[in-house]
Amino acid sequence: MVSIRKNRIITLLKGIETGEPSSVEVINPEKYIQHNPQTNEGREGLARLFKRLSLTSPRVNIVRIFEDGDYVFAHTEYDFAHSNIGFEVFRFEDDMTVEHWDNIQLRQGPNGSTHSMLSGPTEVSDLDSTDENRQIVGSFVDEILINTRFSKIETYISKEQFTQHNPSMVDGNTAIIDALKDSCDKGIRLNYEKNYKILAEGNFVLSVCEGYFNEVHSAIYDLYRVDRGKLVEHWDTIEAIPPQSEWKNDNGKF
Repeated sequence: MVSIRKNRIITLLKGIETGEPSSVEVINPEKYIQHNPQTNEGREGLARLFKRLSLTSPRVNIVRIFEDGDYVFAHTEYDFAHSNIGFEVFRFEDDMTVEHWDNIQLRQGPNGSTHSMLSGPTEVSDLDSTDENRQIVGSFVDEILINTRFSKIETYISKEQFTQHNPSMVDGNTAIIDALKDSCDKGIRLNYEKNYKILAEGNFVLSVCEGYFNEVHSAIYDLYRVDRGKLVEHWDTIEAIPPQSEWKNDNGKF
């Protein structure tokens, strides 16, 4: 059964398609902190924006949606003139959302292992392992992604299965190591510098990080599926952070 908060976020995001003014009622009109640096839209502004966008016949596909305490986070596809893949994160107070983060990337792929940026399981399981899985991913982000202790990667990633949905990588753990090394001939170079959030529901865990992609200051959102204590699947989006002189609000990307 989908929770009330998840349903309210589904209605909000689908408002881009419908233009229905009531879709934004989940947003607290008195307190809404927007972390997308390219928008300053509040609740009423979003209602007008959604109305305009709906006239272009957009498509919004909510592929996965999760809930962790006061947070609801979704894995989405937006089809306007081009298809974009995004992660949306909302923080609730009571029955209204008061804060929003997102990370959006142009859809690419499939990758060399024939996986798309969205394919794979969508159903949450192992709810009693949520906190354990959150801790596993948090340690992986700190030890492997930020501190590059590659000798410990098999502590976290399954040797038998690691399905990769990044459009520039392939299955297995060597592609991640290559991307994190100082010299990489695969066309992708990642530097993770700081982790801001680890959000989890059951076997799915999302990390929100700041770093560099091919030397461009970026936000890196990584979604992992965990099975029996090992990471077995990965999706991500990487978005360049615009210079602060171009921000439309002062809240910061994170």
